[in-house]
Amino acid sequence: MTPQPLFAEARRRYHDALLASVLTSDANGVVSNADDGNAASVRIARAIAELLGTLTIKPKAKGQTAGKVFENLCRAFLADTFLALGHLRPGKWSLQVLEQRDKHGIAQFEQYAHLLALAKAVQQSPELATVLGNDYLITPDIVVFRDPVSDDEINTTKVLVDGVVAARSPLRKSSGSQALIHASVSCKWTLRSDRAQNARSEALNLIRNRKGRVPHIVSITGEPLPGRIASLALGTSDLDCVYHFALPELLQVVTQDAYPDAYETLRTLVEGKRLRDISDLPLDLCI
Repeated sequence: MTPQPLFAEARRRYHDALLASVLTSDANGVVSNADDGNAASVRIARAIAELLGTLTIKPKAKGQTAGKVFENLCRAFLADTFLALGHLRPGKWSLQVLEQRDKHGIAQFEQYAHLLALAKAVQQSPELATVLGNDYLITPDIVVFRDPVSDDEINTTKVLVDGVVAARSPLRKSSGSQALIHASVSCKWTLRSDRAQNARSEALNLIRNRKGRVPHIVSITGEPLPGRIASLALGTSDLDCVYHFALPELLQVVTQDAYPDAYETLRTLVEGKRLRDISDLPLDLCI
């Protein structure tokens, strides 16, 4: 028997872990990522979940709890897959779920280190705080980052740099740089009210406030309704792309005959390269 690709196995483990934790059904048959006030959401969410595996009947996890579990499972999936692509993206890579209580947020990374000094200045000046607020010091859900490299590593095959040439590049450990953020991943188990706008605002802050290269800025969602996914995925200039936790299954459920409007929205997002499956994300992070 031909073994399954690593990505397929990791995707199966990811979905099994979701089914064992936050992807559940209540006694009325409403799946945990569905909006129980929306009939289409209830039907689509249940059909997707049944394609993924066996549903457990238990009370729905609270919003913050479900969101945190989703973040950790997305990080585990990326660790299983992206870290296997070292031959395509060499480097010492790390993936981390950042906690909201981490006051440094993105300021712990090289491109945003200057924001820490700005935060200290704002704390000391109420007038400055009134003007700037505190939206610039955000804490992404998941960050992918790499450590700066030593000169010995750069000069592995031949002498490429010394103490004089290319001395200011943040890739060099000798320049005193911090870890380099490669990607910011926003995780939205569902998309209700202003959650899409929050992700867009975070993305724009990452773009505007960096010194250096913009990291990949993406979002992963478990939202079943294409219209709500579109609220986050449509348009350009902020998010690179949106990734669905089970896009092939969503496409299988949302057919033109069953959900004509939702199908058209989904087709627009996929063909417009604004929506992909989570299994596409590790490779996209190598670009």
